[in-house]
Amino acid sequence: MNTDLKELNGIINAIEEVNKEIIIEADKRMTSLAKPLKSLGKLEEMAIKLSGITGKVKNKINKRMVIIMSSDNGVVEEGVASAPQSVTVAQTINFTKGLTGVAVLAKANNTELMVVDVGINCDFNHPDVINKKIRKSTCNMAKGPSMSYEEAVRAMLIGIECVKNAKDSGYEILGVGEMGIGNTSTSSAVLSALTDIKVEDVVGRGGGITDEMFEWKKEVVKKALEINKPIKDNPIDVVSKVGGFDIAAMAGIFLGAAYFKIPVVIDGFISVVAALIAFRLNPKTRDYMFTSHGSRELGFNVAMEELGLSPILNLDMALGEGSGCPLAFSIIDSACAIMNNMATFEEAEINDSYLDELKEMDKL
Repeated sequence: MNTDLKELNGIINAIEEVNKEIIIEADKRMTSLAKPLKSLGKLEEMAIKLSGITGKVKNKINKRMVIIMSSDNGVVEEGVASAPQSVTVAQTINFTKGLTGVAVLAKANNTELMVVDVGINCDFNHPDVINKKIRKSTCNMAKGPSMSYEEAVRAMLIGIECVKNAKDSGYEILGVGEMGIGNTSTSSAVLSALTDIKVEDVVGRGGGITDEMFEWKKEVVKKALEINKPIKDNPIDVVSKVGGFDIAAMAGIFLGAAYFKIPVVIDGFISVVAALIAFRLNPKTRDYMFTSHGSRELGFNVAMEELGLSPILNLDMALGEGSGCPLAFSIIDSACAIMNNMATFEEAEINDSYLDELKEMDKL
């Protein structure tokens, strides 16, 4: 076993469960607040889940960051994307200028960006982009493996390293975004391989393509799966054969967040596929994950169902980039405010004995 794989397996196996005792405490406090039982729905669930991660009943999320992995994908040679590959580097630069969708939403929601080059297909250096380039673009998955197994492991370790650096800098919650033309094709291939669900049920239109291109995209994904024969029970093998450097590194962020006990937010389709890879490597990672918006991309709900999660927002979004994460941060912040600042029945001088029967029913 090479050194990188040994390190990655060590991290995966060292991920701990969330604090169940604090979850019970947080649930008791939430139940004691002056409101009808469970009346704040997912806000209650998020506040309690966060307590299990941090080990504290009351929490504040002050420093927030979206980590964006940028990389190109060799499969664009097949004509599966409407945008030219040059958009990957152009948008990566625009993240740093605050001009993209995620950048604008991040600024509006007190969030910072970490932008990382893991495989942009050109000689590229920028003072505000972290250079972790594995190489220029993956290979074309329709002709052979996207990358080597070793490169997939390296990409995951890059994601984990980014989480460590964020934690060391005081960030308390992370979001997972991406930039890479062609990455809905790679994500669809990974999802189909992990789930055995038909290509037709997971391939969507990505950034927008014609009907003819859409049919061709499905054929390309089928061909990639047939040629590479990814091993369903080995997520690293799957991502190495039909994934992208961006997806592998994003999976590393989810693994790192669980390892370092930091809450992490899933964005759209590519992000949820990366989350599923992490979950398959260690199911404990799911307890550190929060959702944001529902994506229009076809495979999004498939991946969410595999994770046993559901989005908290329905905004008819399909942008990617991590754009849903800053919105989710602010919702989670509101969940914290409820746990921290609402009065209990006792503090509000209300006799809550009328809820006793409902509380007993809720335990069943």
